[in-house]
Amino acid sequence: MFDTVIVVDWSGGNDRGATPKADAIWACVARGGVADAPVYLRNRQVAEDWIGDAVRAERAAGRRVMVGFDFPFGYPQGFARAVAGTDDPLELWDWFAERIEDAPKANNRFDVAGAINLSLGVKGPFWGNGLKRDIDGLARTKADYANPFAERRRAEVLAKGAFAVWQLSGAGSVGSQALMGLPVLARLRQRFGDDLAVWPFQTLDTGIALVEVWPSLIAPEIAARAQPDEIKDAAQVRVLSQALSALAPDRLAAMLAEGDTEEGWILGLGHEDTLRAALRPDGPLPPPLSNDCFALPPGVNWTPVDEALTLLQERLTPVAKVEMVAVQQALGRVLAAPVTALRSNPPRPNTAVDGYGFAGGREAGVHVLPLVAGRAAAGGDFDGAVPAGHAVRVLTGAALPAGVDTVVLQEDVTVDGDRIAFNGPVKAGANSRRAGEDVAAGDEVLPQGRRLTPADLALLAAVGVGAVPVFAPLRVGVLSTGDELAEAGTDAGETQIYDANRPMLLGLLTRLGHVAVDLGRVRDDRAALAAALDGAQVDAILTSGGASAGDEDHVSALLREAGALALWRIAVKPGRPLALGMWKGTPVFGLPGNPVAAMVCTLVFAAPALALLAGSGWQEPQGFTVPAGFEKSKKPGRREYLRARMREGVVEVFRSEGSGRISGLSWAEGLVELPDGPLVVKRGDPVRFIPWGGFGL
Repeated sequence: MFDTVIVVDWSGGNDRGATPKADAIWACVARGGVADAPVYLRNRQVAEDWIGDAVRAERAAGRRVMVGFDFPFGYPQGFARAVAGTDDPLELWDWFAERIEDAPKANNRFDVAGAINLSLGVKGPFWGNGLKRDIDGLARTKADYANPFAERRRAEVLAKGAFAVWQLSGAGSVGSQALMGLPVLARLRQRFGDDLAVWPFQTLDTGIALVEVWPSLIAPEIAARAQPDEIKDAAQVRVLSQALSALAPDRLAAMLAEGDTEEGWILGLGHEDTLRAALRPDGPLPPPLSNDCFALPPGVNWTPVDEALTLLQERLTPVAKVEMVAVQQALGRVLAAPVTALRSNPPRPNTAVDGYGFAGGREAGVHVLPLVAGRAAAGGDFDGAVPAGHAVRVLTGAALPAGVDTVVLQEDVTVDGDRIAFNGPVKAGANSRRAGEDVAAGDEVLPQGRRLTPADLALLAAVGVGAVPVFAPLRVGVLSTGDELAEAGTDAGETQIYDANRPMLLGLLTRLGHVAVDLGRVRDDRAALAAALDGAQVDAILTSGGASAGDEDHVSALLREAGALALWRIAVKPGRPLALGMWKGTPVFGLPGNPVAAMVCTLVFAAPALALLAGSGWQEPQGFTVPAGFEKSKKPGRREYLRARMREGVVEVFRSEGSGRISGLSWAEGLVELPDGPLVVKRGDPVRFIPWGGFGL
């Protein structure tokens, strides 16, 4: 339908200077699903000229153009008539164009808004004076606010998170964007005349279409596709223009078939899945991690545990793709976007018990009501309405018939032919459920990053959601290194030990919800190790052994040669060396070779980092304070983790802290975490215990 799509991220503020900045005007041109580099436009005057010239060039090349702006094209019903004397929103645009004065460093939007408020004789609808001087008629806050119109347009009610058009300053000041943007659109209409139409107010049978857009409709996809250090506004126009330009004509036509011809509409609202699918048939592709995402700040050698965790949280972003799956297959998957209810739960008022329904409550005393014929049962509607003063038989879960809002329990009723008798009082609304009492249609029911539980599946089904966008499971490879290792069950030489790390780490990853990929074990041979890493085909890799700086520490050496190694000396016991790096775009966590240290470092550092890569966000381990059933004196300098378990209300620790005692891992049910500073623990003192379940196992 359109050869070219231009998306513009608008601003109501003043000139932002020559250097590209956030919260400025950005635009991007896309054709056939391929977007140009975003363009920074320092102020509205520059933007108006650039947009006009870009549209003119596209038309001269014979291409139809759709231009999307991220501010409201209309106001709630009644505003245009009250201000401009007409319901036509395009005449309201012209009304604003005649009164708004705009220069790079100053404009009169607050004065115009104050004048409108005064003309209506109320403290509203506009609010938010952002200037130092007072403006007659325009309050700085919503104190004593009075709005004669709806607070939000219908589109803004449905688009959860969208801001109302009345706010002129502060976070979410969409009102200023509209006041400063609509005059520009009015002038574009004058410039291009009959070759330009505005959706949804006019028929799009022209060469140029202006449409209202909102990048937040596909916020997760935009975040996933943002380039390292890319300004958010630039990413928004780039990704949204790409999605809109990639739409099949019939999909775009379906979006354009909707809308409100007075209030305006957001293109793509209700069609978010279609926009996501247009970006990539098999799901959006997140950006790669940068090679220096693990780099330590200059001068940092020893890294406290909390600093290491903060650095990981700041440097990593999701790498998993997004896909749509049926709710029935979504158990354990991580939501890639918030989910809103398509239907209220319950969808209609219904009865919570078996009994008899009627209208209104009843006072104390005996009450006799005639019964109407029929009954209301779950899954079937009662035919007709229940007259006042009458009752009807209702069964648990049945939609309440018209004329019924209260139910009395059948155990409290005596039935005499076509009459019932019961004792009051009965409160109005008793034993009934309101429509949407649990969840209302349009409410957000589950947030992005949620790992879906069986209860979540029930909730999704109850509100009409049949499929959800989820991140593809993270594939994590496990590779053991070292000449000393032998496979369990084989004959080990006198100088060899059995590889205990690999089965342990594969099990940990599976319990954490990832797809664990066994990459086997390699000898202390750099070429063999490189070949194993090359053939991994996973999203992340855990290695054990070879993570320090010795002659045979080939994991560290390879990552160093690749130019993407950070050898973190973490102030933790057991543990210390943690080699973090990138191997051809894949993050590698080089764990200590000792099984106890490998498990502790996996749970404390790798587990939350992998959760973030998988899209479920940073997962803090959940522990609780319990009395100590042991004594210990600890020196300052390192965070310590002791293998521990709960018995008879106190936590006890393994008899030895030796990091070679693998039996202690099997004995334990969690870890006691002791802080970095010096500490003397006596029996009964409070300590923090993190059970295995607190790590997500």
